[in-house]
Amino acid sequence: MSTVYDINKGINRSIEFKGIRAQYIAYLAVSLVALLLLFAIIYVIGINIYACLGIVIPSGAGLFIVVQRLSKKYGEHGLVKRAAQRKLPPFIQSRSRNIFIQLSEKDYEKGQTTRRNIAHLQN
Repeated sequence: MSTVYDINKGINRSIEFKGIRAQYIAYLAVSLVALLLLFAIIYVIGINIYACLGIVIPSGAGLFIVVQRLSKKYGEHGLVKRAAQRKLPPFIQSRSRNIFIQLSEKDYEKGQTTRRNIAHLQN
């Protein structure tokens, strides 16, 4: 009657369980514990047990489906990379050219020829 699940697939590979990989297992575990607490709170308040189950079971199924889709879509580290990418600015705005002029002057002082210096010498 007991079922044995293979969790680890090999050395130096991430944990995978029923198609859910790496950190998504932790996300699912934390979410399921939150659903368990939600069920306990709703039950203690005095709501009918069938209504509690009607809330928690579909929420758990939806949660499992969402986590599985995220795992398939973004892979092992993709969701973290996407979150980091959202923090990057879409462009860098500078209101002054002084920083770029100073960079060019430093190159000129070092004796390196740049396009600006070459154009200046040709005129």
